[in-house]
Amino acid sequence: MFVFVLNHHGEPLMPCKPSKARKLLHNSKAKLVKQTPFTIQLLFGSSGYKQEISLGVDAGTKHIGFSATTSTKVLLEGEVQLRTDIQDLLATRRAMRSARRSRKTRYRQARFLNRKKPKGWLAPSVQHKVDAHLKLIRMIHRLLPIKHLTIEVAQFDIQKIKSPDISGDLYQKGDQLGFWNVREYVFFRDKHICQHCKGKSKDKILNVHHIESRRTGGDAPDNLLTLCETCHKKIHKEKLEHLFQRKSRSFRDASQMTVMRWFIYNAVKETYPYVKLTYGFLTKNIRIQNGLEKRHAVDARCISGNPLPEEPKVSYLFRQVRANNRQLHKMTIGKKGKRKANKAERFVHGYQLFDKVHYEGQTCFVFGRRKTGYFDLRTLQGVRVHKSASIRN
Repeated sequence: MFVFVLNHHGEPLMPCKPSKARKLLHNSKAKLVKQTPFTIQLLFGSSGYKQEISLGVDAGTKHIGFSATTSTKVLLEGEVQLRTDIQDLLATRRAMRSARRSRKTRYRQARFLNRKKPKGWLAPSVQHKVDAHLKLIRMIHRLLPIKHLTIEVAQFDIQKIKSPDISGDLYQKGDQLGFWNVREYVFFRDKHICQHCKGKSKDKILNVHHIESRRTGGDAPDNLLTLCETCHKKIHKEKLEHLFQRKSRSFRDASQMTVMRWFIYNAVKETYPYVKLTYGFLTKNIRIQNGLEKRHAVDARCISGNPLPEEPKVSYLFRQVRANNRQLHKMTIGKKGKRKANKAERFVHGYQLFDKVHYEGQTCFVFGRRKTGYFDLRTLQGVRVHKSASIRN
């Protein structure tokens, strides 16, 4: 384990051992800056010996691996879990706004100039992932004097994966070429036959069924299925949605990575011009040659250029969470037809959401709090430790 050290001006120096950091703190020669990762700042001096430190980043859509290494040691290594709930939350907000417009409310003049997307706009779920990569790289540069930075960006050809023989102008002609909408294409693909009863119900009215919900699966053709109206109503009434599975695997992560890689690289290059790119097949080759296991953090170690066999004593796990609950009111309607405001004070007895606390000798996080002084405590992975722990404990 290493303790990260900043000089008197807040610039990163080489990390030290815990015993040395303990002496500096005890002799009032340094102060505590951060607990995780444990960081101290010297109260005197401004220079120090620095080694060549390389940072490897294994970019991804759900996890980010990172590893800062020298030629002999692993200084900082771990993973970041990215958010996967943004698309669902946006769909919920869209439904709430639609319902609010349908109610009798005050008149609001129509506005049409607030729908233009600026240049370089990304979908919120993708933008979050780009920002998380940049935030991680900036954080590590504040802890260590990084000299080399390498990012692995996977390059995917989605249509080539779906159709190996595709070439030329066929890239501009997707599956739905010649059909005026997705619904017509799905009917044609399924030969205008119910895919559940195969026409036994004699119902001539056909519907398009979403295999996964529209929120998560969208309106892609591989998420749609032709059903007669009789079967469609029966499946939703009896909750038989589990009978159908998507035939082709989703390429959402690959598509997002294709978009993200240049946004990440260009943004990082503005601040750290020494950044370099590498590719997954090179990382895999290095990992196999050195007999290392397959993990995001280990991949990042290989990307850094120092595929050391030793495992660090401490590996960090960071998890991205939402900053605020933007829902103005609770969905449940109380007495007299009033919706209760879904608001809470930021600090309750000095604690806020996701504060790191100790409870009965276990490290956990605040996932919920009440004014009466009772807290919902869980681990970083979301496993509940206690649903109503008293502030006294």
